[in-house]
Amino acid sequence: MNSIIKVIIPAFNEEDAIPLVIRDIPKFVSEIVVVSNNSSDNTEIAAKKAGATVLKEPRMGYGHACLKGIEYIKNQEIKPDIIVFLDGDYSDYPENLTEIIDPILTDSIDLVIGARTKELREQGAMTLPQIFGNWLATNLMRLFFGAKFTDLGPFRAIKFSKLLALEMEDKTYGWTVEMQLKAIKKKYTYTEVKVPYKNRIGVSKVSGTVKGAIFAGIKILSWIFKYSFK
Repeated sequence: MNSIIKVIIPAFNEEDAIPLVIRDIPKFVSEIVVVSNNSSDNTEIAAKKAGATVLKEPRMGYGHACLKGIEYIKNQEIKPDIIVFLDGDYSDYPENLTEIIDPILTDSIDLVIGARTKELREQGAMTLPQIFGNWLATNLMRLFFGAKFTDLGPFRAIKFSKLLALEMEDKTYGWTVEMQLKAIKKKYTYTEVKVPYKNRIGVSKVSGTVKGAIFAGIKILSWIFKYSFK
């Protein structure tokens, strides 16, 4: 494969899951960047041992971790063609990265979202608030912008040059929807690839708490309404 592919994995206390995630990522990936988001366990040690580049981001927030990874890659001399974002909890199947990037490689699509469809989703892998939140957000994007997204799944790939042009800014829960909204506004080509989804290792830091679910919902909706009136 001639294209340079790099993976960014935000991780907060994922010492048990992160070695499995790294192990299952296809070997053609040039670099795996794990951003430890103020982890208090052995996530960083486990990720290094598994062969990843490890960065530290003490400011809590999914977006903070993703931005840290982007900044690191942006400052490298040789830039990648594609960036893949993947969670560190082993809820996705990292080997599906091949299918995620294929539309970019073969059809020059700008953005690909791994869609966690019901038929491929393990029972209990997504909570009711997650399922409802995804349904509401994607239907509002369809209503306001004519978007065809069905999910805000974190497993996604994007051309690196296109990612930089988005000028991402969300520091917490709104990261995924911000990327999709900005891609729509910039008229990027995009598609979804159906991916299987399983129960994560450990407890979710967002959907596993009432506070996390509420704040995630508020942040996602705020981005949608912000862009609907622009």
